[in-house]
Amino acid sequence: MGTILVNDQFLDRVNGTVDIEDRGYQFGDGVYEVVRVYGGKMFTAKEHLTRLFESAEKIFLTLPFTLEELTGRLEKLMEDNQLDTGIIYLQVTRGASSRQHHFPDQSSAVLTAYTKEVARPVADMSAGVKAITTPDVRWLRCDIKSLNLLGNLLAKQEAVSKGGFEAILHRDKMVTEGSSSNIFIISDNTMYTHPATNLILNGITRREILKHCAAIGLQVAEKPFTLDELMNAEEVFMASTTAEVMPLTQVNDAQIANGTPGNWTRKLQEAFEEAVEKQCGALTETITL
Repeated sequence: MGTILVNDQFLDRVNGTVDIEDRGYQFGDGVYEVVRVYGGKMFTAKEHLTRLFESAEKIFLTLPFTLEELTGRLEKLMEDNQLDTGIIYLQVTRGASSRQHHFPDQSSAVLTAYTKEVARPVADMSAGVKAITTPDVRWLRCDIKSLNLLGNLLAKQEAVSKGGFEAILHRDKMVTEGSSSNIFIISDNTMYTHPATNLILNGITRREILKHCAAIGLQVAEKPFTLDELMNAEEVFMASTTAEVMPLTQVNDAQIANGTPGNWTRKLQEAFEEAVEKQCGALTETITL
């Protein structure tokens, strides 16, 4: 991560600064995205960046560049840092202004972005991981990918402190999503996932998964499910940009089904890898199916 992006400038990290009164720093007044990179190519970049513009519109933030201009800047950033397998993190804040809760009359949005090498978690995807359940205490606009993530962080920390990989969130015992993922269960050849309402983020990996279900013969029901249905499911998995299709083989202290990744989850992992290779080229490391 030698080079970072600040607005339209490519700088050494030590020279990249933002104002102490930047509203992203003081209020979390901004939006962000994380784009996965495989073999030096961005995966589903258009979908991620389109969602960035959508999130910005929902908080009345005007972005000072087009989607095409932003794509070009991120491609250059990735190339300058010679990123092979990893992520591009980018965020846009409302910029700096004298501290006040309401929006300033005048401000200039600030874009920052950087790259990071992140390996595919193939061992975890092959074996499956543990999750815990915890109440969803976040605000009611989870469809906006904003910088306000304290509720997510507290849930994730609870999971880590209990030896888990992810926290599954629920409102009145109805599962919403994970602290940094979407959650899916499979029962009777049907995959269930919470509908894309204001209570969840409509994940890009979630959307990718939905594309492949018909091709592999898996039915889909976008409807809420309960904690009891989660615990009694035949298969449970989570999905995110960095975790891809991640089997959940244990929830709290209970094993899911026989404690190994299920057949449908394996088929979705295979379909996802094929989609990545179609867009980005051959993967150097793949899941053991």
